[in-house]
Amino acid sequence: MKLIQRRLLPSTSALVTMDSVARLGSFSAAASELNLTQGAISRQIQTLEEQLGTQLFLRNGRGVVPTPRGENFHRAIQAALSLIQDASLEAMTGSQGNSLNIAILPTFGTRWLLPRISSFVATHPHINLNFATRIGIFDFDAEQLDAAIHIGKPNWPRATCTFLMDETVAPVCSPAFLSSHRIKSNGDLADLPLIQMKSRPLAWDHWFDSLDITATPCAAMSFEQFMNVAQACIAGLGVALMPLFLIGPELESGQLVLASQHRVDSQSNYYLVSPDNRPASKPLAAFTHWLLHEVKAFTDAEPA
Repeated sequence: MKLIQRRLLPSTSALVTMDSVARLGSFSAAASELNLTQGAISRQIQTLEEQLGTQLFLRNGRGVVPTPRGENFHRAIQAALSLIQDASLEAMTGSQGNSLNIAILPTFGTRWLLPRISSFVATHPHINLNFATRIGIFDFDAEQLDAAIHIGKPNWPRATCTFLMDETVAPVCSPAFLSSHRIKSNGDLADLPLIQMKSRPLAWDHWFDSLDITATPCAAMSFEQFMNVAQACIAGLGVALMPLFLIGPELESGQLVLASQHRVDSQSNYYLVSPDNRPASKPLAAFTHWLLHEVKAFTDAEPA
């Protein structure tokens, strides 16, 4: 066991203060969060800097920003404070922390994840699941989230991206739109209003390229969420590239139809993402194992 040298250990209150200032970017905001005076915050940081022998923050207008050493130190103590908090909870309750906070994509969460989540709850009744909706990359520490379902590339900074599944997209529109527009070939779609996802500005270019069609897509509306895109299509506002597994009910009911039979693998994939600066918790390990099992069952059942 490693010998603890007390002279190298700052006080917990100093570390909590450091974390608050680094997250909020100002002494006054940290003072408000910790219910202390700004002078007390300043003294805590000054004492910590003297103990470590290095400057942790630089003035930046009305706020402060961590120095490179300060940023590295902050990243490390966040993980340490999280461990201390979990250990304290375990000591007080006699059980390990059992909450899991997960960021989910709106449509993926509603259409794919939540209809399946009851099986996880049934086998892990002691784990409290908390879901938050997020689109795009965010700071795990600032958001206080344990993991995220991500669509895109495995390029999340300081995080591990576990591949879940790929995605097939195809052009869809309303039956009325299809009947009122003559689509004799795939190239004809370039002359129609093409609805886009803001996060996928090159999706239509990719679709036309897969057919070796040189086209300048006709711009139409753009949205941040797939369900808004689907509703725009149902309203007859144009054609959109949609992940087919997310619009099964609309296709089955006839609200949406294929505007072309040509399907293409999306340039984006689904990943489960977790931050690198924290050890994997038992609830997250259990959720990961369950999710990968559900994904395999789903992809195995999908038609080739």
